[in-house]
Amino acid sequence: MTVYIIMAIIAYAIGSINFSVIISKKVAGFDVREKGSGNAGSTNMLRAVGKKAAAITLVCDILKGVIPSLIAILIANIMKGSIDKALLVQISGVAVAIGHTYPIFFQFKGGKGVATSLGVALITNWQMGLICLVFALVIMALTRMVSLGSISASVLFPVLTLFIHEHYIADGNYLVFGIIMAVIIVFNHRSNLKRILEGKENRLSFK
Repeated sequence: MTVYIIMAIIAYAIGSINFSVIISKKVAGFDVREKGSGNAGSTNMLRAVGKKAAAITLVCDILKGVIPSLIAILIANIMKGSIDKALLVQISGVAVAIGHTYPIFFQFKGGKGVATSLGVALITNWQMGLICLVFALVIMALTRMVSLGSISASVLFPVLTLFIHEHYIADGNYLVFGIIMAVIIVFNHRSNLKRILEGKENRLSFK
């Protein structure tokens, strides 16, 4: 039990490192949460700071999901079967997503966890991670709504666990994990969902 708690703390702490806030202050001289939608994520970085800063933020946030997952795998391998590797990875994934959303280092006001969750998904099952990524990009391209693509992909992830049974980083049941990750992302997009239903959601310009 101690190992699982320590892993959750490590993942949460890593998730709490908010790159959008750090980069926006360094590059533009302001906290990105004070601009645009007020969200500490790549989309708001794109609108408030620019393409380069948004791209760097996106990569860093994806890696933020990858690194705790790799640490969980390393710990599980060191413990040599005395702990459940799949469960440790799942705990790590949930904790880093929560850390990104409610970062202890940044007044518990973070992003919506999409890029970080993508990093987790790619490590958990690279095939499912890529499917969700492509699905999200298609929805975004068709609707020009990043939020709708993100929400759709998050809902697709637990559905895929019912049909894909290979390429997982560790043997185990990932349905509950997928549902929890989807709930986190959908909950974080609740204001976007309201605007989508009202036809008021912001759309990206591909120009």
